[in-house]
Amino acid sequence: MSLPAGTLLAFDFGEKRVGVAVGESATRLAHPLEAIVAESIDARFDAIARLVAEWRPVGFVVGQPRHADGGEHEIARLAGRFGRRLHGRFALPVAYVDETLTSAEAESQLRDAGSRRRDKGEVDALAATLILQGYLDLLGKDDRSAHGDAAA
Repeated sequence: MSLPAGTLLAFDFGEKRVGVAVGESATRLAHPLEAIVAESIDARFDAIARLVAEWRPVGFVVGQPRHADGGEHEIARLAGRFGRRLHGRFALPVAYVDETLTSAEAESQLRDAGSRRRDKGEVDALAATLILQGYLDLLGKDDRSAHGDAAA
């Protein structure tokens, strides 16, 4: 699903934490925001509501993991429910993207950057950034293809 142009919020959904990133379709750049650590779903959505009020996104991107064989991961089912709740509460479109191994990639990037103490929230926010950056990169490829750019 292609989202409208503008600001996007992305989520790396987890049962304990939700990583959040923000990006802009015009610049095609994503940045980590925070990890929401709240036990109740109501508290999580209250925190998301504050981010929606601050950033005024035009849509959401939610990561959904897959098993190595392509089968659905249990967290993917929960992430799908989370995305449906986002849509229901905020009436904004939701795109789902494969997030397989984004947390491992986030940990690797933090390690390579010399981060000695990796807070799990920092990993989750960076994973959300990788999810959103992947989505934005696909938008760029789609734009080049639509304009006949053979180098895409």
